[in-house]
Amino acid sequence: MSSAPTVYAFEGVVPVIDPYAYVHPSAVLIGDVIVGPGCYVGAGAVLRGDFGRIVLERNANVQDNCVLHSRPEQDCVMEQESHIGHGAVIHCARVARDAMVGVGAVVMDRALIGEQAIVAAMSFVKVDMQVPPRVLVAGLPAKVVRPLTDADIAWKRAGTALYVELAQRCRAGLVPAAALEAVEPGRARTKWSFDNARAAQSPPRTQR
Repeated sequence: MSSAPTVYAFEGVVPVIDPYAYVHPSAVLIGDVIVGPGCYVGAGAVLRGDFGRIVLERNANVQDNCVLHSRPEQDCVMEQESHIGHGAVIHCARVARDAMVGVGAVVMDRALIGEQAIVAAMSFVKVDMQVPPRVLVAGLPAKVVRPLTDADIAWKRAGTALYVELAQRCRAGLVPAAALEAVEPGRARTKWSFDNARAAQSPPRTQR
């Protein structure tokens, strides 16, 4: 069993982590942070709920070294099955259901990333920008590039499904270990399949 993440209460407000979520031990959660079932929070992520609330809804993922922060008057929300790539920054914004923010992107105050939209890697979404559903935005600042196809949405959903599975596999099988000094004969590989990823969903709502 892996060790617990670093969690701080802020003036009596304590982060909440659903028992069916996985938060890496090196992640830091401060104050008014709510992590829902099936969520994955990666190594080095910081969710800082001192000014305002941060919410990760069911099956959302926030990957390694992301930073999420909010303001006193607005929640920072990652809706169901939203997908936040490595090193992204979400600052008091909302990422809607099944949307994706790419690696290293920045999403600023009061912005909304629409349902099933994708923010390209390294893009900058300005304050108050409203990204429509099912489009790709990219650039500095981000602009709509094109509508998304069904194939684009399927690609995004397959990646998110892997993180839903990863949350449960980390809960069961990620443990501290000492590094080996040499590669052992017949070294095993991790086993993953896009076809099977959705078999590891968090428990249905009727169990909660």
